[in-house]
Amino acid sequence: MIFADKLIALRKKAGWSQEELAQQLNVSRQSVSKWEGAQSVPDMDKVVQMSRLFGVTTDFLLKDELSEEEDYTRENKAKSPVIGARRRVILEEASRYLELRKQAAPWLALATFLCVLSPITLILLAGLSEYTARISENVAGGIGLCVLILLVAAAVGIFLMCGAKAKPFAFLETEPFETEYGVSGMVRQRRQEFEPTANRLNLIGTILCIVSVLPLFAAMCLSHSDLTYIVAVCLLLGFVALACLAFVYAGTRTGAMEKLLEEGDYTRQRKARSRLVSTVSVCYWLVVTAVFLFYTFGPLGNGQARYSWFIWAVAGVLFGAVMLVVKLIARRK
Repeated sequence: MIFADKLIALRKKAGWSQEELAQQLNVSRQSVSKWEGAQSVPDMDKVVQMSRLFGVTTDFLLKDELSEEEDYTRENKAKSPVIGARRRVILEEASRYLELRKQAAPWLALATFLCVLSPITLILLAGLSEYTARISENVAGGIGLCVLILLVAAAVGIFLMCGAKAKPFAFLETEPFETEYGVSGMVRQRRQEFEPTANRLNLIGTILCIVSVLPLFAAMCLSHSDLTYIVAVCLLLGFVALACLAFVYAGTRTGAMEKLLEEGDYTRQRKARSRLVSTVSVCYWLVVTAVFLFYTFGPLGNGQARYSWFIWAVAGVLFGAVMLVVKLIARRK
């Protein structure tokens, strides 16, 4: 079967007209007509684009000795999710995964929102305890820590619940895999439909992050009271928490599509480096937690978390730099 016949068969299986396929490939309808009429052959970039669009290999498109029947018979026989050393993702499995992440996205966004908000009560009550006799430092610290622990516990519960549901698809993040015919086209169509929403959410999140520093600037200009600065920090965390809602929701759904397409942060090369990055990330935050606990509750600490909260801010800033160095080292290996 020659390329022209294969292209016609693939286009019809996808249910597209020549005009619709031309739009997908960003070419004219006349170009598609010439390819299907065997009057010309597309360049290699378009062949690669078509292989991703239809979920087939470039070899299948270009080699006449590979017939459509042989290719799809091999796929349809694969009731097992493993072909050779790689797993195969079928259309139903991909649809189920995307629906699962769509349902999980608001929950993961909520969990992140709770984590960012969790220290606000502790910071606010600790500041108020210095300005009123109605709340002692011990009571403020106790209530603040209880709220922090409850919010973090709720968030961890949500993370664990969503992680357990997505566990059967964990291989998408760490292993190379193959996709059944039609999977890539379906995922790309859904990504195209969600892209305007993702762009709006990312824009809103970016604006909220920029605006979040305004309370601190206002406190510096209008007052030198410690309580004013504490309220400003709480407002900053509130804005950042709202930004996280937008970022995590959009990122969860977009990330699921990138995993199935093996694009973005989930290309096969990056998957090979993911274990090193994950290990360093876990070790980093364990060390940060140990430093925070020692500085706050150790022999030289004062037992008051409101004086050591800055450790998390510094650690968050340094985390990006540490991850950048780790990724550069991983690339050289």
